[in-house]
Amino acid sequence: MKTQSNLSRLMGYAGSYRYLTYSSWVLSALSALIALVPFWYLWKIIKEVLTALPDFSQATDLTHNGWMAVLYAILSMCIYIAGLMCSHLAAFRVASNLRTETMHHIVKLPLGFAESFGSGKLRKIVNESSGATETYLAHQLPDKAGAIATPLGLLVLLFAFDWRLGLLSLLPVLLGFLIMMSMTGSRMRKKMVEYQNALGDMSNEAVEYVRGIPVVKTFGQTVFSFKRFKDSIDRYSVWVTAYTKSCRLPMLFYTTSINSVFAFLIAAGLLFTRNGVTEEFLLNLLFYIIITPVISVTLTKIMFQSENALIVDDALRRIDSVLDLQPLSRTNHSKHPASNSVELQDVTYSYDGTKNALEHISLKIEAGQTVAFVGPSGGGKTTLANVISRFFDPQNGRVLIGGVDVKDIDKKELMNTVSFVFQNSRLIKASILENVKMSRPEATREEVMTALRNAQCMDIIEKLPNGVDTVIGTKGIYLSGGEQQRIAIARTLLKNSPIVLLDEATAFADPDNESRVQAAFSALAKGRTVIMIAHRLSTIADADRIFVVKDGHIVQSGSGEELARIDGLFRQMWNDYQTSIQWKVAKEV
Repeated sequence: MKTQSNLSRLMGYAGSYRYLTYSSWVLSALSALIALVPFWYLWKIIKEVLTALPDFSQATDLTHNGWMAVLYAILSMCIYIAGLMCSHLAAFRVASNLRTETMHHIVKLPLGFAESFGSGKLRKIVNESSGATETYLAHQLPDKAGAIATPLGLLVLLFAFDWRLGLLSLLPVLLGFLIMMSMTGSRMRKKMVEYQNALGDMSNEAVEYVRGIPVVKTFGQTVFSFKRFKDSIDRYSVWVTAYTKSCRLPMLFYTTSINSVFAFLIAAGLLFTRNGVTEEFLLNLLFYIIITPVISVTLTKIMFQSENALIVDDALRRIDSVLDLQPLSRTNHSKHPASNSVELQDVTYSYDGTKNALEHISLKIEAGQTVAFVGPSGGGKTTLANVISRFFDPQNGRVLIGGVDVKDIDKKELMNTVSFVFQNSRLIKASILENVKMSRPEATREEVMTALRNAQCMDIIEKLPNGVDTVIGTKGIYLSGGEQQRIAIARTLLKNSPIVLLDEATAFADPDNESRVQAAFSALAKGRTVIMIAHRLSTIADADRIFVVKDGHIVQSGSGEELARIDGLFRQMWNDYQTSIQWKVAKEV
């Protein structure tokens, strides 16, 4: 099957606007050809001056030719601007449609996709990769049309007056073109991919670093505590330095060759006038010295356009890396859960296809139960929660809610069935009211206030200048981690889902906030199936059932009292926890 070119693919996103793109090429080429006309009038001016010497009163057409040169230059500029207007309208439509298609595809992907892909990398693809196509279509393709038209027009001018000088003018151009090709071939394509990878890694790590700033400030750490971010900057620096050094000599030779046309012409002038100089030859020589810098400018444009074509090729490849990801399967015959029970049947899941994060997990959570997943970090607790909420589909086994496979539940109904409260709850720059209503936009103000009261948020509301209508993130109004957590719980209460997942929901809470969060949890748990992930074992002491997860397996399960009496991992964790809460800071005497 024939591979679709990048240009034809972009034109597919342009729709009827593609005719504006084609028009921009024609207008740009026409503008480039008209831009050469002033040089013709310049030649006529030089000829008239040389002919009139020493009596310049005979040069009667100087003003006319000068104004004609100006008028053609203005005409060329106006046509070029019209071409850019056409290209920009088409480019904006292409970039918009490309972003829209990418975002529509992203919302169909598993909810855990953004976390595994990297939010910084994803943001860069959606914004910057589509932006690269916009620049390419709006500026570079019209300029390329002009850059192609200019040499064709120049060839006519170069050979119209003195073919010998015209041929000599092309020699350094040919040399520069050969050097340019050595810099813009397959090697450049590979380097462009490496460059964009380095930028993507740095952008991704930067986002993670910014998100972790509260922790850095809390514990007085430095940027070096975020080693991955620093390493990404170091890798980018090393790569850029090495690449710049590798291009140093070729770029030096290229710049020298394309700017040495005048030297060839002067040498030719000395050679051709050894037996005397004629007025016609002097006229042509002066004209060639004036017009040949246009060649170097045009060739440089072509070189950068070759590089920009590689940028667009890489941008589309990165967009395809998202578009090629398969969304979760959707059923045409949606089934409705009979209850809010949760069951996993022989579930196995792997993030990368090599090591299993979960292996042959089978468990059942009855409707209305409060259960907890505990265990060492990296054991698979969060992965379990992600599979239950269908952030990912397991490679083997089934996940059932109310006796129905989650694959057979409509996506909207599944999202209404399961709610989440994460350890790092996200609040947007909006009022408290709007943040809570995100879970159920049609909710009334009274319903929002009831959810806030049940989530123990009234002390937060009372201290804010505009109460529930206060916008977070403006005029120095910010909430602590524990306060944000309670707002997130209010949002979940308002949603009123029968199943709630709590992932380290008290991680950032101070003792006072933790007691309030726990009270909010109690309100949240009433009549619901609650699945908690926690390291603070005190928060799950009253759970109906505790599952101990290690290395992708459930190694123990039972109530807290039962597990504490059995010699095993939970008992060891409980003893370690009891020891840790008894630690005291020794006072120096």
